[in-house]
Amino acid sequence: MEHIQKYLDYFNNIDYAQKSVDFGAEIGLFIGICVLAYIANYVAKNFILRAVEGLIRKSKTDWDDILVERKVLRRLSHIAPALIFYFLVPLLFKGNESVKILTQRLASIYMLGCGLLTVDACLSAVQDIFGKFQISKQIPTSIFIQVIKILLYLLAAVIVISILIGKSPAFLIGSLGAVTAILMLVFKDPILSFAAGIQLSSNKMVQVGDWIEMPKHGVDGDVIELSLTTVKVQNFDKTIVTVPPYALVTESFKNWRGMSESGVRRIKRAINVDISSVTFCSEQMIERFKKIQYISGYVDEKRTELTEYNKKQNIYDTDLANGRRMTNIGTFRAYIVSYLKEHPKISKNHTLLVRQLDPGPTGIPIEIYVFTTDNNWVNYEGIQSDIFDHILAIVPEFGLKVFQNPAGSDFKAIANTDKEINKHS
Repeated sequence: MEHIQKYLDYFNNIDYAQKSVDFGAEIGLFIGICVLAYIANYVAKNFILRAVEGLIRKSKTDWDDILVERKVLRRLSHIAPALIFYFLVPLLFKGNESVKILTQRLASIYMLGCGLLTVDACLSAVQDIFGKFQISKQIPTSIFIQVIKILLYLLAAVIVISILIGKSPAFLIGSLGAVTAILMLVFKDPILSFAAGIQLSSNKMVQVGDWIEMPKHGVDGDVIELSLTTVKVQNFDKTIVTVPPYALVTESFKNWRGMSESGVRRIKRAINVDISSVTFCSEQMIERFKKIQYISGYVDEKRTELTEYNKKQNIYDTDLANGRRMTNIGTFRAYIVSYLKEHPKISKNHTLLVRQLDPGPTGIPIEIYVFTTDNNWVNYEGIQSDIFDHILAIVPEFGLKVFQNPAGSDFKAIANTDKEINKHS
């Protein structure tokens, strides 16, 4: 009964009228603070922000326009109402320390979020501005900016938790050692990609705009984006392939940048000559070859050289086994060399080689190894095709035949020939 009487005395002594007045005053002041925060937000967005954005649009520079497009200033304007709450609400709840602390913490978290979004937008704007320069193709800034963003968000998360629990951020960072192994496991791919991205950029292994090939991953096209976790490639069939950066470090790939920067592109292709068509040049053939403009000088010099050699060795023209003679295939190679040297689209400052490879079941390969002065893909293919069109068409002029496996029509012709022979026998 004594306890009940104490509670009754407590409630009887409360001045409800004064409490109601105080509570009403606090509510009124809080509403006033909310109105003031709204006004601050309205003024910041509709007057200050518009005025600043108007000046930016009138300026001749482009980088400040990117800040507007990325909404850097607009995100920064959200801090204005948070400042009102941070400084005025604690004055309202002076007598209630817990409410004061809670209000300040929430306002701090809100301002931290606004600041973080502003910095995020600034970093994106920096990436856009840097992307307008040619050097951006050599330095993949997107990788570093994404890493900075991740670190900032992790740091912000630590600060938010420290604000909520009232502990120093250093305390939380120190306690992260216990979960480092788990974080390493969860973020294994980003960590590997980050390390690979640094290696790719520092060694200039790949850049935006490079043509790379990775048959294992179905990659054959131009690099259009380098990020923290992916390398995005647009193949020539317009499909998009994404590859983790560490795949470019741990596996081999072909980068055609050297070819693009050199201004030339290599042709390395062979035609196979039928071995049965190779022979020594007769006098009639030599006379015919002398009329060919590309090799007329070669034929005279070679003929003089061989004649003098044979005379010194007392070798007659009829002695084919012991003497030196011109061959149709050798003359054909000399023709190709001369033809390529006169070609306007073949580089004279790079290797120009026509060589005979090892004979095989498909004949004797005559390989052409030269560089075109135009490395544009379409133009390059056109130059290469024109060269081989001419070479294939000129082969019979040297008494040679291009090797080709028998086709169905060949077997049919043989069968028809046998029938005719049997018919007349």
